[in-house]
Parts: sequence; structure tokens; C-alpha cells
Amino acid sequence: MSTATTSDARVQAAPTLEPKLSSALRYAATGVDVDANDRLIPRYRRLAAAASRPELAGEIGGFSGAFDLSGYEHPTLVASTDGVGTKVMVATLAGRLDGVGRDLVNHCINDLLPAGAEPLFFLDYLACNGLGEEQKAAVVAGIATACREGGLALLGGETADMADLYPAGEFDLAGTIVGVIEGGGTLDREPIAAGDAAIGLPSNGLHTNGYSLAREALGLRARDPNARRAHLSAHADELGEPLADALLRPHRSYLADLRPQLPRIKALAHVTGGGIAGNLERALPEGLGAELDARSWAAEAPPIFGLIRRRGGISIGEMFRVFNMGVGMIAVAAPEHAEALLAGVHGAVRIGAIAPAGGRAGADRVHISHMEAAG
Repeated sequence: MSTATTSDARVQAAPTLEPKLSSALRYAATGVDVDANDRLIPRYRRLAAAASRPELAGEIGGFSGAFDLSGYEHPTLVASTDGVGTKVMVATLAGRLDGVGRDLVNHCINDLLPAGAEPLFFLDYLACNGLGEEQKAAVVAGIATACREGGLALLGGETADMADLYPAGEFDLAGTIVGVIEGGGTLDREPIAAGDAAIGLPSNGLHTNGYSLAREALGLRARDPNARRAHLSAHADELGEPLADALLRPHRSYLADLRPQLPRIKALAHVTGGGIAGNLERALPEGLGAELDARSWAAEAPPIFGLIRRRGGISIGEMFRVFNMGVGMIAVAAPEHAEALLAGVHGAVRIGAIAPAGGRAGADRVHISHMEAAG
């Protein structure tokens, strides 16, 4: 039988955790300047006021935003969320932050188009470390400009300073768009069939995808920030402009071009991450694929893709899996509507046709011939 005993030598007093108090410690010392953010709210309100709609109830700066749908008989809401990705790092390096707001909104508008939805309102989220008031205002100004151009309201947003989460001077940008379809209708009014035309709308560059690979290929991930800035600001003879201009051209919105054409269109595919094949196959029903020919648009493809491929030693297959390669949106239309669509949308090109999948699955359902011509 054992007896439990307690020895004084084994009894140790628990350490007392006394808080370190300092009258000098303030939130701003941790990277969060509440006063500076409060000063921005009136500026945000003015920017949002220029991107409004009659249905907007209240003003920016509250805890939430309200939008009146009473003007619609049977509204179906359509929503999408996305971000700008590491393109923001290129913008930071170049000191040009106004374009990334347009990138964000235009990308999200294009994501609504395949549903045939009318964009209604937008909310943004800006998270950063060390951005100044003017820099934050520049980002939101770009968002407001794109909202105004797209006819949607900037309903609200959030700015968060998180010094422990992001490196100094870096930021992330994301947003949510909400649109509406009256009566619950969808874009695919007629079934897609073999023989339908695949019509490509040109991109103006990378848009908002593939920047991690592009930055590596173009020397923009070098450790020395001065070397990165030198690469970015240098004039590239292959492009006919500085590299920064080619990389920071805002994501193109296809809303104005495609809105009047929607009755002629069976399906749309916004070409983002995953490339042409990876996005077009998402718009096609099971059993159907597409036969595309890159020579149909190669002459108009932005030269930035060829530059990335050559400098990075990237295979053409990898390029097509990552980048849009000059085609930012693909419309599927019946043959009898194809010519009107081509004539009605500037720069549109017939890039191929819908065809039986032949047992292929996923992105393999979309076959692109002569890829070398586009890159």
C-alpha cells in the first residue's frame, strides 16, 4: 500500500502573469491607424456616390448596405466572388494602384455574364499592411469607376489593416458582385448542339490570371526590389511599351459588347484560370466538346504571351493551361446567329465549333489545334 505525500520541495508557486502596461501603447503602433481610416470614410462615400443606382437605400459607411428589388416582379439573384491575385504585387511594385480596382470589378462583371444576369451592386474587401490614405483611396477610386461604367452600385466594403499578416507595403483585394435575372430565366435558352459556332472575344493581356507564373518568367520575383523595378519599368521592344503597361492593363469588361447580343447567344465562357479549354468545357453539356484553331486569333493576340513564354522557357501546353492566350470570353451561338454576332461585337472572331466529345472528359473535351501560332 502506498501513501501519497507532498513535499515542500516539490511545491512551486505558479508564476504570476502580470500584464505589461504602458500608457504609450496605441493601436496605431501595431499597424492599425483608426484615425486615418476614419478620415477615409468621407472620401469613400464620395466615390461611392458616383457609382450608385436608384434602388440603393442608405449610404456607404454603415454596418451593411440595402438594395430595393421591388421593381422586379420575379427576381433571381446571381452572385460571384473573386480577387485580383498577385497582380496587386505588380501594381505595388510599379506604384500604380488605381487599375487593380477596375480589374476586380470587371472580372466579376464578366463572371455574371454567362448567367445572363444584370449587375446590380458590388462590395469590396481591401486588406493591407502599411498602405497610405492616398493609396487606399486610389484602389477604391478604381473600383468606383468600374462600377459606374458597368452601371452597378458600390454598396459598401471593408478596409482592414493587418500588419502581422501581410508584408509591409503589400495588400490583397477581393470583392463580391450581385446581379439579377428577371423571371428566373437563364442564358441557355436553346440547347447547345454540335455545329454551333464558338466565337472568341479578344483579351487585352493577362487580365487577372497567371501572374505568379508571369512574374517568375519575367524576373519580377527576384529578391532585389531594385532589380524587380528595373525589369518592370524597362521598355520591351517585343511589346512596343514598358513591361508595366502590358502587365497592368485593366481586365476588359465585356458587358457593353455582349448585353445587346444575349438573345443570340446560347452560352458564354469567361476565360480565367484554367485557360480556354478549362473554362469552355464548363459551359458545355456532357457529350459535347469543341474543336478550336488558334490560328484564327493568333495575329491579334497580345505579344505579352510570347514574351512570357520565351523568357520563362514555358511549354505551349502550360501557357494554354494558365493564360487566356488572347481570348477573354467565348460565346456559343447557332450558325444562323453567328454572322450577326461577329458583326455586332468589335474584334469578335470565329475560333471554332462545338463538336461531339468523342469520349473525352473535362478540359480534354476542348481540342485546340496550332497552339504554337498564339504563343
